[in-house]
Amino acid sequence: MTTTIAAPAANAAVVASLQREQANALVFYLNLKKYHWNTFGPLFRDIHLFLDEYAILAVDHIDEFAERAFMVDGQSLGDPADYLPTSTIRASQGDLTVRAMIEELVTNADTIIAEMHRDAETASAAGDIGTADLFTRLVQQHQKKRWFAREMLRRGDGFVG
Repeated sequence: MTTTIAAPAANAAVVASLQREQANALVFYLNLKKYHWNTFGPLFRDIHLFLDEYAILAVDHIDEFAERAFMVDGQSLGDPADYLPTSTIRASQGDLTVRAMIEELVTNADTIIAEMHRDAETASAAGDIGTADLFTRLVQQHQKKRWFAREMLRRGDGFVG
């Protein structure tokens, strides 16, 4: 059995993707908590609980990305000031309707999913099947939650307005 060790440039790309996803997970978590705290309307309970479930999932991912960066001989993000500039998910701003919050959530989930697809390819190309598997597993979780969020918007019954 031959073991391949990733070249330094390939490993650096994997670590950079893990750091970006770590930052994305934190910013997305904070956005989800904003939506959770500020949801209202006739579907309040269901949306409130959905957003909290998704926030718990996102916050758990932060640690997975950070730990994986160390496992592949890199480093995680450590300084809070590094999160916003590293994240491709923008912090939610302003007062939003429930519909706008869910739309923003779907847009962010789309970004995370697309990036994790690319990141899995980067990790695979570097010979890092562990990191590729991490991205593959987590993208499936985001896809399921995105599906639920899209369904909230699809009906057009005015409950999510």
